[in-house]
Amino acid sequence: MDLYIYIIGSLVFAAEIFILGKNQLHMAQLEGYKPKQYWWWIKNNARNLFLKEIPLILIALCFFLIWGINSYNTLVGSIEIVIWSGLRAYLYYTSYKNKKEPKKPLVFTHRATRLYVLNIILYCIFGYMLYITSKNPIGFIFFLTVLLCLMPFMMLLSTWLIYPVEMAFQYRYFRSAQIKIQGMKNLKVIGITGSYGKTSTKYFLNTILSEKYNTIMTPESYNTPMGITKVIREQLNEEHEVFVCEMGARNVGDIKTLCKLAGPTIGILTSVGPQHLETFKTVGNVAKTKYELIQSLPFDGTAIFNGDNSICFDLARKTGIETLIYGVNNRDKDIYIYADDIKNTKEGLSFRVKSTEGNIDFGCKTSLLGKHNVSNMLGAICAALKLEMTPEEINRGILKIKPVPHRLEILDTNNGVTVIDDAFNSNPEGAREALLTIKEFSEGNRIVVTPGMVELGAVEYEENKKLGKVMACCVDYAILVGIKRSKAIVEGLKSENFPQDKIIITSSLDEATAKLGQIVKINDVVLFENDLPDNYNE
Repeated sequence: MDLYIYIIGSLVFAAEIFILGKNQLHMAQLEGYKPKQYWWWIKNNARNLFLKEIPLILIALCFFLIWGINSYNTLVGSIEIVIWSGLRAYLYYTSYKNKKEPKKPLVFTHRATRLYVLNIILYCIFGYMLYITSKNPIGFIFFLTVLLCLMPFMMLLSTWLIYPVEMAFQYRYFRSAQIKIQGMKNLKVIGITGSYGKTSTKYFLNTILSEKYNTIMTPESYNTPMGITKVIREQLNEEHEVFVCEMGARNVGDIKTLCKLAGPTIGILTSVGPQHLETFKTVGNVAKTKYELIQSLPFDGTAIFNGDNSICFDLARKTGIETLIYGVNNRDKDIYIYADDIKNTKEGLSFRVKSTEGNIDFGCKTSLLGKHNVSNMLGAICAALKLEMTPEEINRGILKIKPVPHRLEILDTNNGVTVIDDAFNSNPEGAREALLTIKEFSEGNRIVVTPGMVELGAVEYEENKKLGKVMACCVDYAILVGIKRSKAIVEGLKSENFPQDKIIITSSLDEATAKLGQIVKINDVVLFENDLPDNYNE
């Protein structure tokens, strides 16, 4: 009978590590497989990870004591293993039932598969050690329960152990991509980085340049060493004339690494702001890292800066190579091009591109929303002008620009309600512009649904408070997702005398959507501002 208990316990154990282990693999993948960042995620989610496991550990301990009191009675042990298995199954069922559809699903890449297999091997080793050292089957069950509770730490151990191996794989792929792109002498590489605006600028620039050149860009948010390596190795070919490369960073030195890979000759710095401060710590480190793109350009390269961002403007003035500065609000003599006569309506944007020297003046029109998109387009236009495109070619490209998914994208609802999706990684400037955009809609109520902003480090509370202040001037209803972060937004709303009965606080997006359904009417406009990533919990 003891063998029966061992077998049942082992089967339940195996099922959990195979099924629930994928959840931890998913989180490790979202944290870039970096042990340090995954450890940070464990610390910030410890309550949600371990609270539900504590009762099961206590129950298993009680079973162990009861079995001992009953002189290791086989019948008692059998009953206990059935109850334990049922509880583990119930825990899995509730986790599965409450699990939301991930915004960024787990992808079983070769790297993910290697990590998953190593994690299972480690569990098998630890499980076997428990089996050969346990004095009785219920003791074995108790320690299995403890081991299952430590699932996040087992994945952390796996990421540490496999990290050197993965670095060796990465270097091999990285080097082959580097050699390939260095051999393409006629290829123009444009690097784009910034705290915000880089993805939109990338899409805009690629669309504009396609009017004259055979272009390729890094898709979606492929802005990491391995993402860019994959594009170079698998998609880039001799027919391409321009490679538009988005470059992301979470740590000092990240952009420098990407520049060693791609070798840009033109660099666009869209912004420097308080993003990813959990890893950067200070805005100064953000600026230092983003400027690595400019420092990596050759002596005959071209640096393009957003002059409306004060930090970018200061960086531009200390740059020694050819520098082009663009601006919407900045009219400084150092500005190369600026936007004038901007009209921002619910049908889209129109503006004129002018130079301070007076030799450039042409109109542009697009279906995109948001004044900040004018700034992103100016960055793209700077690069297009540098590559000798005519105003006519540039304007044709701008007319073809479609909204970047989840960035002020108007969704077709067919029910008389305008829904604007701005859910992708909100930042202070982008959120402010989105709210100012919704302010232009005047027919019905203006409703915002938002969890606020994350990954802003020490300034997160203050930035969310500022968001609340802007919100108060732009919307009629504020539906806030998350009790904790809502406090700062509510404080900002109340400071501007926003009506208390128009503030709705919910604990989840599902609840927020339900509340929205109760108040929304025909001709209303709804802005979904930001969406929390899968690896973030309050």
